[in-house]
Amino acid sequence: MIGTLIVMVLAGLITLGFLVLFFRFFGLWFRALLSGSYVGMGKLIGMWLRHVDPGVIVDSRIMLSKAGIDVASDMLETHFLARGDVMKVSRALVAANKANIPLPFQRAAAIDLAGRDVLEAVRTSVNPKVIDCPDAAKGKHTIDAVAKDGIQLQVKARVTVRANIERLVGGATEETIIARVGEGIVTTIGSSESYKSVLENPDIISKRVLEKGLDAGTAFEILSIDIADIDVGANIGAKLQADQAEADKRRFQAEAEKRRAAAQAQEQEMIAKVQENRAKVVLAEAEIPLAIAEAFKSGNLGIMDYYRLKNIQADTDMRSSIGQSGK
Repeated sequence: MIGTLIVMVLAGLITLGFLVLFFRFFGLWFRALLSGSYVGMGKLIGMWLRHVDPGVIVDSRIMLSKAGIDVASDMLETHFLARGDVMKVSRALVAANKANIPLPFQRAAAIDLAGRDVLEAVRTSVNPKVIDCPDAAKGKHTIDAVAKDGIQLQVKARVTVRANIERLVGGATEETIIARVGEGIVTTIGSSESYKSVLENPDIISKRVLEKGLDAGTAFEILSIDIADIDVGANIGAKLQADQAEADKRRFQAEAEKRRAAAQAQEQEMIAKVQENRAKVVLAEAEIPLAIAEAFKSGNLGIMDYYRLKNIQADTDMRSSIGQSGK
């Protein structure tokens, strides 16, 4: 008797639980049923058990069904479990379908999981966007390039692009487009013989840059490149020549200073040699009295010879004194 009572209580609790779950998801189930996007009650309960928001899945399925797009609830649930934005992907599919853009669910889900805004990509594909080149938000307002005549030109460009849905996964972003366009502008101006030819025909920049196929490997398709503004900057060629002349002047001054220092060193060396030779003369003169004394001892020099030598020396000194006083 007690066992039967326990079984009845358990059965009652289970039935009550199912009733609670049924009434909890009855609204979603009934709404999906009336919208022609049937989702079974068991699936709704299973979503709840797997921590999937059943409301998001049902609303997305109803939206897609009304647009004539058939996507199974299991695929929507899988994308939700992969931390994807199911509603945004569904809106993107509807927008692409209205614009006759081929976009299967798998590709849209891959774009969303890759971190791209798939809905914005579809909008950009329908309504092209304009990218400023360079990006003023990064602190640079013009692209500076120098023509062959040395004159600098400062250019602002606007690039009109359209999203390429097929290349959104793995394709380069807007920064790559800006960098490539900037490189193309610098190359075009740098190959021009004169800045005047660029000012006369700014469209040559657009034509040459477009011919390079800059959108290869990117998530966009370049529709046009327009030169918004072009100004004449500094005379870079003249400045470089002036800097080169200043550098040459400093080099020549350094070489002249080097030669002057070498000449001064040689002069000091010659002065030292003169002093050395004078010292030798003094040493030689110091040996004269010794030689005279030796001559007296050996008898080679007499007293009269010595007096005559002194007279000649005195006469020589007198003549030298008279000559110096005359000067």
